[in-house]
Amino acid sequence: MRILAPILLLALTGCGLQPMYAGGGSGAVAQGLAGIEVPAIEGRSGWLVRNALTDRFRAGGAAATRYRLDVRLDEKLEGLGALGNDIVARERLTLRARYQLVDAATGSILLDATDGTDAGIDVVSSEYAVIAAEQSAEERLAKALADRITAR
Repeated sequence: MRILAPILLLALTGCGLQPMYAGGGSGAVAQGLAGIEVPAIEGRSGWLVRNALTDRFRAGGAAATRYRLDVRLDEKLEGLGALGNDIVARERLTLRARYQLVDAATGSILLDATDGTDAGIDVVSSEYAVIAAEQSAEERLAKALADRITAR
């Protein structure tokens, strides 16, 4: 078994496969992502998602715009777990996105997809704490959604 492992590793190096993200910021994937423009997205969540997407796409530096990513968000905050006196004990924040990757030169849609994520929020007696928790959850969801869109 000890002899087989080095032979398999040697065979893998000769197969011609390369890591997708080889080259870091100057690699093919990073340069392809750098060519995507993200127009403004409505609302605070839209601002957060756009900034997160731009950060991920521009990690490889600036490039000529080849694509446009149009994103529409749907955000919903709903109360769950009502206590006996009709007070909500928990909330769920849901952030859904429909996005289209458009070829900037031709206007043709290359990708039309949806994705989403959600978070649970405990409702406590302090209104300030609940608002802070909602905003924190919104920021985390925006980053998670941007990661999912970028991976797609």
